[in-house]
Amino acid sequence: MKTVVGAADMPTTAKAALPSSLCTHVQHQKGLGNALFIKRPALFRKSPPPRLSWRSSPRRRPLITTSASINPAPSGESPLVGNMAPDFEAEGVLDQEFVKIKLSDYIGKSFVVLFFYPLDFTFVCPTEITAFSDKYSEFEKINTKIIGISTDSVFSHLAWVQIDRKSGGLGDLQYPLASDLTKTISRTYTVLIRDQGVALRGLFIIDKSRIIQYASVNNLAFGRSVDETLRILHAIQHVQEHPDQVCPAGWKLGEKSISSNPKLSKDFFAAI
Repeated sequence: MKTVVGAADMPTTAKAALPSSLCTHVQHQKGLGNALFIKRPALFRKSPPPRLSWRSSPRRRPLITTSASINPAPSGESPLVGNMAPDFEAEGVLDQEFVKIKLSDYIGKSFVVLFFYPLDFTFVCPTEITAFSDKYSEFEKINTKIIGISTDSVFSHLAWVQIDRKSGGLGDLQYPLASDLTKTISRTYTVLIRDQGVALRGLFIIDKSRIIQYASVNNLAFGRSVDETLRILHAIQHVQEHPDQVCPAGWKLGEKSISSNPKLSKDFFAAI
């Protein structure tokens, strides 16, 4: 772009001070007389204004790449509960061997309890991990698999299960422990403490359709209840098997549920 300035409008001393690289002096241009064409330096050239948008670029969950990829998780604006669980594949330990763990392998076949814990060789974690293992048969009765997961390596998992419980280890477990060494699974399930690189005590119940039906997150210093996890599982399965029913607070298997029909629900409250 060139700016045209009439020679008569510019003092002689100013014209002499301009570098030749910036100016082209043209004699007798039509309608201009003597004119000085000043080249605008690139630094000052106008650039197209940036495109503004009311929305930033779409927020996308990272893909889990411990050894494969995952499907995108729900957007950060949506809760995990009620949405499809992000699929993942990771290395893990089961029966003192390294195994591949892929969430989608369970889908359509069983419910899944996916629970995160902070670190191997700690204090609260082994009490939770062994408690789930000790009641694993109760979960099997209701067609539910368990996956434990932390940001430790598979080698750390293996070393821990090879130590007897009385010596601070886990001993053999009835379910696998997965490794989230890259921390992408913990991040995707929104339980990662980023500045510490460990996961909070997050627990997710995923149904056979891969929908997250339940989620809870504890801070690091206190553990979860296996019995409460079983109670919630019973309630989820009950309402799925009886779509016209809902479960009241503290509902346990065998107790009366509530009709989702406004008129019929009065029978439950009348009996209280």
